[in-house]
Amino acid sequence: MKFFFYVFCMVTALLAARPADAAANGCFTPFEAEAEQGIRIHSELMVIGLNCRHLYRIHGRNLYDYYRAFTSRQSEVLEMYESSMLAYYRRIGVRNPDAALRSLRTKFANNVSVSVASMRPDIFCTKYSPRVYSASQMSVGDFRRWSTTYYTSHPVSQKMCNMR
Repeated sequence: MKFFFYVFCMVTALLAARPADAAANGCFTPFEAEAEQGIRIHSELMVIGLNCRHLYRIHGRNLYDYYRAFTSRQSEVLEMYESSMLAYYRRIGVRNPDAALRSLRTKFANNVSVSVASMRPDIFCTKYSPRVYSASQMSVGDFRRWSTTYYTSHPVSQKMCNMR
């Protein structure tokens, strides 16, 4: 019985130390990394949907309608992601977490806009529009799995915390 109590105390101590360790070095917890990726995906889909809404239609609907369907279906997850990022900014001492979140979204949208500007609109839409339609059909679990898939071309902005 003492052994289990000892293990319980050790696990509790390690879990309690994580936020302090994370705050000290500004790293992401796994959920914060997922949250940033989810916000990036959402921002990219918005830019694609807006830029391709008049050029690309699927089943008679414009692409921005599919982006809005995605946003509606994933609203609870997107709110969790935003709350997580706001909490992260507070944890690392950012003075205005709301402004930091808006800046993050703007940065992600601008990154996609560079692709829009470097391609002919029809080529851009042909290449990227299927993402919006596919995302609009995703379950919450599918979207969360996508948000936890890290690509070297789209890394998270902070290293992952050493979670021992």
